[in-house]
Amino acid sequence: MDHLNPDKLHVNFIDGANADGPVTPRTYTLTHSDMTGDLFLTISQRFNFSQVSGFYTRLMRDEVLAKWDVNEQKTLHVHCHVSGGLVFGLPKWRDEIFRYHLPMVLEAFWYGDRVLFSLHPELATGKIIVHFHARQKKFNKDETWGVLEDYKVT
Repeated sequence: MDHLNPDKLHVNFIDGANADGPVTPRTYTLTHSDMTGDLFLTISQRFNFSQVSGFYTRLMRDEVLAKWDVNEQKTLHVHCHVSGGLVFGLPKWRDEIFRYHLPMVLEAFWYGDRVLFSLHPELATGKIIVHFHARQKKFNKDETWGVLEDYKVT
């Protein structure tokens, strides 16, 4: 597993979101550069679809989207596009890549939004549900990946 290099993470707050809130609605849109290894995290009240609308990103579909559900239980829903639509790569290969990099992705969410988590520590113990989206039943899964503080970067 790769670990997050905070120097490679670029965080952008848009659409009324800032480092200290609001807690809801709150979404994460994460993309990366294959050439530099840089990660680009947008924290917003809505998914940043303009960040994932370029041809290369639509072809690769390797972005990760996440959204907080803060009703009765704090839950971070994370979405990975394993197959379907215009994507590059076989579902088995893409599933393995997402699983390999997902801990680093969760570290990026933690580090990028660490101010919010210091102000709202109840989110740090929020359950993570990862939704692997695929047309093939064996890859189309929802899994619990612990709680966010399991991925705390210090």
